Amino acid sequence: MHILVLGAGVVGTTTAWFLQKQGHQVTVVDRQGQAGLETSYANGGQISVSHAEPWANPSAPLKVLKWLFKADAPLLFRPRMDPAQWRWALSFLTQCTSAKAAHNIRQMVNLGTYSRSQLQALRQEAGLEYDQVEKGILHFYTNPEEFDAALEPTRIMCDLGCDRQIIDAEKAVEIEPALSHIQHKIAGATYTPEDESGDARKFTQALAERCQDAGVEFCYQTDVLGFERAGERILGVQVLKDGHHQTMRADSYVLSLGSFSAVLARQLGLFLNIYPAKGYSITVPVKNDEAAFNVSLTDDEYKLVYSRLGDRIRVAGTAELSGYTRDLNYTRCRAIVRRTAEIMPEAGYWDQAEFWTGLRPATPSNVPYVGKSHFANLYLNTGHGTLGWTHSCGSAAALADIVDGRKPEVDFTFSGL
Repeated sequence: MHILVLGAGVVGTTTAWFLQKQGHQVTVVDRQGQAGLETSYANGGQISVSHAEPWANPSAPLKVLKWLFKADAPLLFRPRMDPAQWRWALSFLTQCTSAKAAHNIRQMVNLGTYSRSQLQALRQEAGLEYDQVEKGILHFYTNPEEFDAALEPTRIMCDLGCDRQIIDAEKAVEIEPALSHIQHKIAGATYTPEDESGDARKFTQALAERCQDAGVEFCYQTDVLGFERAGERILGVQVLKDGHHQTMRADSYVLSLGSFSAVLARQLGLFLNIYPAKGYSITVPVKNDEAAFNVSLTDDEYKLVYSRLGDRIRVAGTAELSGYTRDLNYTRCRAIVRRTAEIMPEAGYWDQAEFWTGLRPATPSNVPYVGKSHFANLYLNTGHGTLGWTHSCGSAAALADIVDGRKPEVDFTFSGL
């Protein structure tokens, strides 16, 4: 078939890769001038199967209330006259039960484990280099209550095959000596040796080149405006390119436009409960190699992740539910710098921090839409939230199977199946 993939982020580009591997003619459309220039541009960099505890859990409602009026809160809800925001928020609350949280952890771990193995195979096959580090991910906790709350989700993950080990502060510093500055503050930690990190933008752009070498066509600087349809079938996609309106046609279509997937789907009467969770990151040069970390880290209390990208440090996190604006909130930017400098004061040139923000396509459950829509030739691969980089290869491989009428290898609740 000829398949049109809407979106050239890490999810859309991996989708194109796996579809072309199965013999399809693939065209990718994106409004940017290159792949990976929006939410994949400067994310946290982690391939984190261990980051599978959903935002919606029994402790979340009280935390959100506590954070409601704090400008630097890890999760910030800014109420707007936006029905989509309130619908998302109410649905989020319904996901905060222990049973639903456990179900969602299962979905995320299963997809994450499968995706990590698919990434490793793809990396070897395509010969990709993207500042990858295969030294695991260490979650550390400076708040004893946060550490205690992490024990049950960790047990569930272990039961599902994610080797997330519970360790003490001494062992945490042994694994990552850069934490020695705050060893006395660490209440506990977990370590997942099979997790990884790397630059998602570098990966996406390198993979896009491999896709082009294999015959995939990328149509950049092309805005997707809407669909042409007849009944339950998509006839084409209306786009704006070089100031001209065009209709691009294919046999099938894949919607991978991140947070904007929900806006476009509404034109079809298709409801996707996706809302943009604006995330922040800083990128700084390494100052002292001995003081900088090499193992990717997660600071769960502050909802920050740390990745070493060659001679750069990337720290990302927090979520702001405030619509589609990408304006920087410098209070939140400074909070990331302040926390990171407190933990590893000599690791980076913190006064040279490059700030960035991106709109992560969040679902209330943190579980993405992967699979069929109710339209005969429209498929979904979107809504991955903070785990788009982690889940991209597995989602793409599974979707390629679904397009070809095969059952995916991973145990996951796929859309439309």
